[in-house]
Amino acid sequence: MATIKQHVMSRRGFCLCCMAATTVAAAGDWLSPRQAFAEARNIVDLIRDDAAKTPIKVHKLRGNVSVLEGSGGNIAVLTGADGKVFIDAGIAVSRPRILEAANGLSRDPISHLINTHWHFDHTDGNQWLNAEGAAITAHENTHKHLLAAQRVDDWDFNFPSSPLPAAPAETFSSEKALKLNGSTLLLKYYGPAHTDSDLSVTIPEAEVLHCGDTYWNGIYPFIDYSTGGNIDGMIRAADANVAAASDGTIVIPGHGKPISNRAELVAYRAMLVAIRDNVGKLKQQGRSLDETIIAKPTAAFDAKWGQFLIGPAFFTRLVYEGV
Repeated sequence: MATIKQHVMSRRGFCLCCMAATTVAAAGDWLSPRQAFAEARNIVDLIRDDAAKTPIKVHKLRGNVSVLEGSGGNIAVLTGADGKVFIDAGIAVSRPRILEAANGLSRDPISHLINTHWHFDHTDGNQWLNAEGAAITAHENTHKHLLAAQRVDDWDFNFPSSPLPAAPAETFSSEKALKLNGSTLLLKYYGPAHTDSDLSVTIPEAEVLHCGDTYWNGIYPFIDYSTGGNIDGMIRAADANVAAASDGTIVIPGHGKPISNRAELVAYRAMLVAIRDNVGKLKQQGRSLDETIIAKPTAAFDAKWGQFLIGPAFFTRLVYEGV
C-alpha cells in the first residue's frame, strides 16, 4: 500500500473532499480517505491554513454578478442598492481578503447570503457574514445539518454543530424566489445529489446559473453519501442544470474553473453517465471494489477529469458505492 509523500494544496476552489480524495502511487495503489487522514494532521486545519494565505481572484460576469475564487467553493456576489448578496460563504479565515474583494465591487453593505449546501467549504464563513448583516437562506436540510454534529465518513471527520448565528434563518423545501438589487434569484432544490441539501441559484436577468457542488468544472466530483448524496442524484442534478441553461447562460460551478457554460455542463453529464454505467456493469458482474478499480472504468475520461486530487480510483470508489 502506498504512503502519503506530501499534501498538495490547490489554489483553485480547494475543498475538504480534495485532501481526502486520492493518493495514487506510481504502481497504481491508492490510500483510502481513512488512511490518508491517519497520516495527516487535522484536515480542517490544513484547509484553513491554505485559505488564510490564498488570494481571492475576482471574475466579473454581467448584471452586477461576480465570482470570488480562492476560499472553498466559488462564491458569487450580486451587488446593488439592496446590499451585496453572497452565494456561498467560503472559509472563515479568508474574511479579510473576501471583504477586500467584495468592497472592490461595491461599498454597499452585505445584506444576504445563500448557501448552496451545508459543507464546510461553503458555510464556514456564515457566522462572520451574518455579523456583517447577512440574512442567511438555504434549504431546510442545510439548516438541519449545521445545527447538529455531522460525520462525513469519506473524510473520516466529525463536524460539531455550528453556532446559531451561522445557521440559515430562512429555509425552504422546494423552491423560493428572492427579489433583490433589481434581479430575481430563483432557488431550487435538486433533491439528493452531492448531499441531500443542494440547491441551484438562477439569476435570469443576468443569465447566470450557480450550480453549487452538483457541478465540478473539469474535475471529478465528490459525492457525500454520509449526508444523502448519490451518483444517480448527481446525474439528475446535471440533467436539471443542462435543462436550465441556454447557450448564453454563464454557469458557475461549485469547484473548478469558476466560469463555465452549457456545453461544458453537457460534457460533465455525459462523463457521469458513462462512468456510472461502466462501474455498474462491473459490479453486476460480481467484481469487487478493488477489481473494479483495476479494470479502470474511468480510463476514457481520466486525462480531462482525473487531474485533480479526486483521482480515478477514488471517484470509481464513490460511484461503486452508489450503483
